Formats: sequence, C-alpha cells, structure tokens
Amino acid sequence: MGPPPVVTGISPKEGPPGTRVTVRGEFLGNKAQDLIGLTICGCDCLLSAEWKSSNKIIARSGPCKGRGDIIVTTRSGGQGTSTVQFRGYHETIGPMKESAVWVEEAPMQSFVWGRRTLSPTNYQQEDPLGLSVEGNDKKFPEDELIELFGDGSGDLTSEKFHPGWFLLQHHHATTFGDLKAGLTYLKRKVNSQKEGQLSFLKANVGSVMEQLDTIMSLKEQFEMDIKSYGSDPTEKLEKAIQQSMSEANKLFDDVLARRDRADATRNALTLMQRYKFLFCMPINIERNIKRGNYDLVINDYTRVKNLFKNTEVEVFKKVLQEIENRIEMLKTFLRNKLQEMPFSLEEHKKIIRNLVNLEAEGDPAWDAIVSHANYLKKSITACIEEHLEVDNSNGDESSKVKPTQNNKQIKLSKNDGTDIPPQISYIEAVCDIIVEQLPDLWRLGQSYFTGQLHVAVDVEKQTPFKNLVLSSMQHAMETMRNTFSNDLDAIWLLHILRRIRQMYASLIHLDLPSDALDIFGKLILDLRLQCFTALLKQTAENISALYKKEAWQIEYLNEDGGVTKVPYLFEEMVIGVTKRARDTVIACGPREGALFANPNHQLLYYNSIKTLFTSFARCLQQLAFSGCEEALDDDEQSVSQLVGSPSGCKSKSNKHHGPTWEQCLLISLSNIRYTLNTVLPNIENALKDMDYPTLSNAVGWNSDWTQLETLDTAVLDAYLERRCDPLVGTIEPSMYLGGLEWDFETEPTHVRPYAQEILANLIAVHAEVRRVAPALLPQVLPHIIETVAEELARLMSCVTQFRPAGIVQARTDIILLRNTLQSYSTTRAKNFFEEALDAIPLPVSKEDRMRIDMLLSKVATSMQLQLSCLTRDTTNKIATTAADPDRITTV
Repeated sequence: MGPPPVVTGISPKEGPPGTRVTVRGEFLGNKAQDLIGLTICGCDCLLSAEWKSSNKIIARSGPCKGRGDIIVTTRSGGQGTSTVQFRGYHETIGPMKESAVWVEEAPMQSFVWGRRTLSPTNYQQEDPLGLSVEGNDKKFPEDELIELFGDGSGDLTSEKFHPGWFLLQHHHATTFGDLKAGLTYLKRKVNSQKEGQLSFLKANVGSVMEQLDTIMSLKEQFEMDIKSYGSDPTEKLEKAIQQSMSEANKLFDDVLARRDRADATRNALTLMQRYKFLFCMPINIERNIKRGNYDLVINDYTRVKNLFKNTEVEVFKKVLQEIENRIEMLKTFLRNKLQEMPFSLEEHKKIIRNLVNLEAEGDPAWDAIVSHANYLKKSITACIEEHLEVDNSNGDESSKVKPTQNNKQIKLSKNDGTDIPPQISYIEAVCDIIVEQLPDLWRLGQSYFTGQLHVAVDVEKQTPFKNLVLSSMQHAMETMRNTFSNDLDAIWLLHILRRIRQMYASLIHLDLPSDALDIFGKLILDLRLQCFTALLKQTAENISALYKKEAWQIEYLNEDGGVTKVPYLFEEMVIGVTKRARDTVIACGPREGALFANPNHQLLYYNSIKTLFTSFARCLQQLAFSGCEEALDDDEQSVSQLVGSPSGCKSKSNKHHGPTWEQCLLISLSNIRYTLNTVLPNIENALKDMDYPTLSNAVGWNSDWTQLETLDTAVLDAYLERRCDPLVGTIEPSMYLGGLEWDFETEPTHVRPYAQEILANLIAVHAEVRRVAPALLPQVLPHIIETVAEELARLMSCVTQFRPAGIVQARTDIILLRNTLQSYSTTRAKNFFEEALDAIPLPVSKEDRMRIDMLLSKVATSMQLQLSCLTRDTTNKIATTAADPDRITTV
C-alpha cells in the first residue's frame, strides 16, 4: 500500500464546464490502470481523465459551479487530498460564441408595447450602449463582482440585473468619454421607440390591416342577419327561452322534489356535523376510559356541560343523559381502581384529582389513604403466609433444602447459589414492602392535610391518620421481631441489621413523628444486642474448638516459658470479634443511642466477654489434661534405669515423635501463665481503646481470673504427680538391686547407682522444665527434691545394720545428694537430708572420714558435668565439704 495522492497545483484555476485542466502533484498513480477516481469540485471527471505520469493528469471539468477540491483516488494509495482549489462558473453563450451545444439565436424578447418581432431571423445580440467590446478581452474577476453586488447579475434578461455588474463585466476597460457616448446612443434608441402613432403604425402595419379586415367581416354578417330575422330578433328568443323553462320544470319536478329531500338531509347532516362533538361524546368516553385518558374525558365532559347545560332541545337532552350515565360509570370505575393496589403516589393523586374534578361524592383522598394503609397490612400478612408455606415445604421436601452448620434447614437461593434462611428472605421482603409503600402512604397523607389534593380537608382526621401509620409500622415490627430466632447465625443477624438500618434511614428522611420512628428504633436496639450476643457466642464456640488447632509447637519464648499459637489465636479472635462488633453493631446509626448506656446492657456485655474467657479456660483445661493424642496413646510411666527401661526414654519400637504428656502439661502451664500475665491485660486494654465499658467495673470480674489461676495450680499439681511418683518409686528398688545391703565390706570407689539415678532423673526434669518453662523451676524442683529427701530419710531409718564400708558409702551418697541439690532444697528437704544422715552411724575412725572426703572429691571430679547441670556452685560446695573434715563429722 503506497502513500495517498496529493494534488499541489492546477492549470487553469477556473473555467466553465468542459475546461481542459492540468492536474499536478505527487503519487498520482503508478500507471493508467492505477487511476480509479478523479473528482473536480465534486463532479466525477474520470472518463475524461488522461494519465500522463505519477505527477501529471489532464482532464476536463464537469458541470460544476463554485470552488472545490481536486480529489485523486488510486488503487495503490487510496483517496488523496488537495492543497489547491478549482472554481467552476457558467457563462451566457451568444450566437458569436463558440459552444459545444446549439444556441437559440431567436430568443423571445419583449419590447415596450408588449409584442414580439415579426422577423426572428433579423435578431442579433448587441451591446445596448452600441460600443465595441473588443478591447475588453480580460474579464473582471467574478468573485469580486459577487462580493460587490451579492445576488445581482450582469445578464440583461435576468430579473436581478444590475447595471454596475454589467459595466464592470463588459466595459471595465472602456473610457469615460465612450461611456457617455454610449449613454447618448441608448437614450436616442429609447426615444425613437416613443415617437407618435405614425411610427407605431409603421412598425405594426400588418396587425392594423388584420383588424380592419375583421371589422369589415362583422359589418357584412350583421347586415345579413337583419335581412333574415328582422330588426328585433330578441322577442322570439325570449319566448323560446320561457317555453324551454316551462318544459324543463315539467321534466324536472321529481328531480326538484328529490333535491328538496336532499337539502333537508344535507341540513340534518350539517347539524350533526356541527354538533358532532356532542353526539360522539358517549362513544368517545368509553374509548378514552379503555385507553386510560381520564383527563381527556373530564375536559370533554366539562366542555359539554358548559355548552349544553341549559339546553331545551330533546335530542340534546337525551345525549346529555347518556353522557351522565357513562360519567357515573367512570366514577364507579375510578373508586374501584382507587381500592386496587399497588399504585404509585402520582397515580393515586391522579385518580383523586379525577374524582374531584368529576365532583364525586364522599372523600376520595381519605378513601385512598385508608386503602393504602390496608394494602400495606395485607402485603405484610401475605408475606407471613408465604413464609410459613416455605417453612412447611422445607420440612416436606428434603431434596430442596440444605442443612447448615447448626443443622438448620434453609431454602436454596435461586439468585447467587448461596443458602439463605427463609427468615432472611421474609425480613428482606417486609423491609422492601415498607420502603416501597410507607413513604407513599405518608406523603399521600401530608398532601391531603396540606391541601395539595384540592379536597375539603378534615382536620379531625389527623389523629386517625397517625394511628393508621403507627399501626402499620407496629404490625411490621411485630412480624419481623417474631421472625427472629435464636438459632440464626451471626452473619445472618448482621445482614438483617444492615437491611433494617437501610429501611430505617429511608424512613428518617420522611420526617415521621418520633413515636413512629421509635417503633423501629427499639427493634434495631434489640437486634443490635442480639447480634452482639450471637457474635460473641459464635466466637466462644470457635474458641472452645481451639484445642483442635494445637500442634504443641512452641512459637515464642518469654519469662513465662514457651508459648504455642493457641493463646495468640485466642487474643486474635477476641480482638477481631470485638472490632467487628464495634464496626457493625456498636457503631451508632441515625437516631441510635449508645448500645451499653443501660446497666442491663452492660451486664450482658460483661457476661458475653466472660463467656469467651470461660471457653478458653475450658480449652486450656482440655489441652492440659488430654495432652497430645500420641502421648496419650503411649502413656507409660518412667521406671528405673536399673530395673527397667531408661527413665524419660521410649523403646525403639515406639513411633511417637510428639511431646510427652508431662511436656504437654508444662506447655499448658506456660500458656496459662502467658494468658494471665499478657493476653488478658492486652484484651482489656484493647477493649478500653475501642471504647468498650471497662471490665474492671464488672461485678466479680476478678473471680474470672481466679478460674485460670486455679487451673494453673491443678496443672502444676498434675505435673508434679506425674514426675514425683515414678522418680521416688524407683529409689528403693535401685538401692537394693542385686540384694546388696549396707553391711558389706567392699571398699567403696564411687557413689552407689541409685544416687546417680536420682541425679540423672532430676537433671532430666530440670532440662525438661528449663527447655519449656524456666520460670517453673523454683516450683517444680524443690517439690520433687523434698519428696526425694523424705524417701531417703525413710529408707536410711529402716536400715538395721551398717558396717564401716557401708557407713562410708551411705554418708558419701547422702552428702553428695544434699550438697548437689542444696540450691533447690527447701527447709523441709534439708531437714529430711539431716534425718537421713542422722540415721547413718558416724565414721568409726579418722581414716574413714578421710576416705569419705577423698571419695567426694573423686566423685566431684568425675561427675562435674552432671553436677553442674543442677547448680553452678555444686562443685565448689562438694570440694569445700571434702576439705573440711569437721563439716563431714558434723554432718
């Protein structure tokens, strides 16, 4: 596809039709066949076009007039453009002018006396001034003539002839002297035509002779008639005419009679045509009633009454009676239509106006108000019946219903595929009814009492009208309130609240009285409370199910220990639901008060929040005492490393990789304390920031915290029981493993295995607590050590006989345990250790005391790693004791 053609020059720039025009430009076609279009001033000139090159085309102009573009169209470039214009004009062609068409050489020219020339061949168009135009070859520009004279013309035969145009067109180069000579010639020529009758007769001698011949013929014919008919032929003619009229009357008597009857009929038709409006009025009334053109009927009826109200013509009276009958039918029809619904406010006003204009009896405006109020109640009642039918159909046809999470049957929605309970659909329908009909009812009443309906206003009806509006609103409110059910989800209650608020906002704009708006205001308040309760109740159920999301993975470590995601989920759910409740329920709409201004409502708020905390307490309790499912499936008590499987370890065949029950108890303790110390204060501060009532003002609020503290104590006791009983139970079997008693004579070289096992078990407990909840160490280890010390005191008091080697071994074991566990020993534990040492006899000799010191030093060196696990000062204390024989003796 090549570039479009562009015309940049033409020669000549103007001319009459048929002018040979040379068109120059660019891209005017690659060859002759490429040229498919050429228009000059809108005229198609393709047939006369001769393609020379891509820059030149020669063509002849068409019958164009005025200025226009030269447009060239080619196959390769399409339609082009032009930067120059050609002006076409039409000129008068005379007998001496070369022309492509035949020119009439003998035009019909009128002269002064209105006759034509007798010899058309002798006519030649010449200059009226008798001047030569040979020196005026160069024409005056026609554009300038148009600007000077507008619609004028230089043509002598034109009605718009202008002499200035003629002179500039034909004599613009003629001198002033020649023009004066031409004027003299023109005057002489005109005066020659105004000479006497002789000159006229000379010019018209033929016509005069014809007229003389005609007069002579008439004279001869008149003389011949006198000879034939006498001097007065009119008498015979008059008798003949009268006789003809008599005969004609005889012949046309029947015709004349029929003419009279036709005249009478014509007069009757004329009368009917004149009063056609009256006679066609009954049928027009029926036709316009069917079409609903009541205003046209009323206008015609008013016009008829004004014209024929006092008529005495019987025909007119009969027609008027027919019109009155049909008008009564129209009144009845409009009254019945006023009772029909639904109708818009404008339609009601139109019907009332029509009845008023028809002077109908009664008060049509008040009838319309009562009808509208009754229809509003009927619509709500019909909606209730439809709602009941839907409920019944849902109960009978299980294939058309779908259960929700609350095992509630609801109807399948046809709009978006979601499940919408029938109650929601019903409330939405009632809201739509109120929004559509109540404003029209209220505006209709206002129009009635302000006189806009042009009826006689009865002021006493203001109270009945107000009662009608209040009863309608009360009926709608009661039906919606009865529809609310406690098993509705919070999301549907919020949907209902939003829908009723929209309806309430539309009613506020109507300027209804306060007692009318308060009807739905109370409903909205109750619904807000119900939504708030439902939201928190649903959240409480979700919180109770948080135990299913517990993976026993520590997400965060703080001073309370390792915390899982459950407390964070609890805090997130509580803050999330309170924010949602604040934005949707607690936020006040138009004419709504604060939700918790009433003390009873505050109590409901406190109880709802308390339900959330109670649910989480139950969740924590279930997690603590149920533990990990895998841990419950493998709930084996730890036994001694010496008499059974290793303590705190599982068999290789056990596939359990989750935390043990004891670890679950520790994690639960951390979660409980994190909830008490961090989550609950965070929630309280968040609620305070969201302008909720302060929880500290609630009666018995602190007791709710005590519930978690009690759970903390119970979980701690359960953990201690799980750890103490197995550990203490293994001491005596390990101590007397193999039947070994304390009266042996073998030289002791190390502490006995039972002591090592006690330390190992305590280290395992220390590591377990330290890893999960370091803050629990001061509560867990002292209790376990106290129980161990008590068991050792009991066992040592039961020994009946000690030998010197047994005394050294026993005192070494007890001293090592006492000194190692001193950091976590309570006063009672220390007393039990002292009782155990008191039950062991003192060393017999100084060598035995030294043997104890050496043995303690050896053990402190060999077990330095184990001893440092319990306290950083253990090694120093053991070494100090070993270097102080008096201390050993005292012990």
